[in-house]
Amino acid sequence: MTKHALICGISGQDGALLAKLLLDKGYRVFGTSRDAEVSRFSNLAQLGILDRVTTLSMTLTDFRSVLQVLSETRPDEVYNLAGQSSVGLSFAQPVETLESIAFGTLNLLEVLRFMGGNTRLYNAASSECFGETTETRPATEESPFHPRSPYGVAKATAFWEVANYREAYGLFASSGILFNHESPLRPERFVTRKVVRAAARIAAGSGERLKLGALNVVRDWGWAEDYVDAMWRMLQLDHATDFVVATGKSHSLEYFVQRCFELQNLDWRDHVEVDQNLMRATDIATSHGDPGKAERLLGWRSTVDFDELLRRLIAAEHIAPAA
Repeated sequence: MTKHALICGISGQDGALLAKLLLDKGYRVFGTSRDAEVSRFSNLAQLGILDRVTTLSMTLTDFRSVLQVLSETRPDEVYNLAGQSSVGLSFAQPVETLESIAFGTLNLLEVLRFMGGNTRLYNAASSECFGETTETRPATEESPFHPRSPYGVAKATAFWEVANYREAYGLFASSGILFNHESPLRPERFVTRKVVRAAARIAAGSGERLKLGALNVVRDWGWAEDYVDAMWRMLQLDHATDFVVATGKSHSLEYFVQRCFELQNLDWRDHVEVDQNLMRATDIATSHGDPGKAERLLGWRSTVDFDELLRRLIAAEHIAPAA
């Protein structure tokens, strides 16, 4: 029988890439946004799969809305990728961030508990839950949480909600603690896309200067298509558990910028300046993950190294030369 999958937040990068993966595996895919009638679902259209996905309106913070959609679709697997997705924006919208992530996840768990059945849940947690990590002591599934943003606090809350419902009610519910992962589907408010697009415009002769915040932050960046594969693998196990998903290798934002410009035969120092207004109230200096458990139990590992990731991001930009 054809499996049904419901992707909450299908319009984002991960939702669209996951939808393509599941369609390729023969699933019937349902996807939600707050108002499906007016949403453009541009990422699904860009991947050429919009006409193969059934889109529905659902607001995770509205219990009745969640109950109605799950009752209608009766999914075998639910992927919770919805909620406010920007760390930077969470400082300006802390209440919306907490409600959309923590309250939304709680509603989803309650509906699954209420309905019973064998539906499996994947919850998108985040490396932001950990706060500071180091290359000598990378984050594992046993590392303590110390989030340093409203986004990280909300994701940590949702993580423990999932763990509680798994233990208390026997739900098959797993959280993927994903480190940074990129693709050309990222919106430009994410610093990686901002850098890549600006470098492409400058290479085409725009003459602009790229303004960035802290360049010394260190992140573990991977390829998003690898990461949605890990999500699917988590729900194929016999027993639910949580996983860190990362490459195990980290680089500074300065090096990310340097390589983006070098790959287009530019010296980044001629085109980039630090803007103090872009600094966050609190930030994570170093983020580094240990994917050992995912490698052992899921047979998963990152397949795209750092330079190849940058080459793919740059190749996807189609910017005409400046007049």
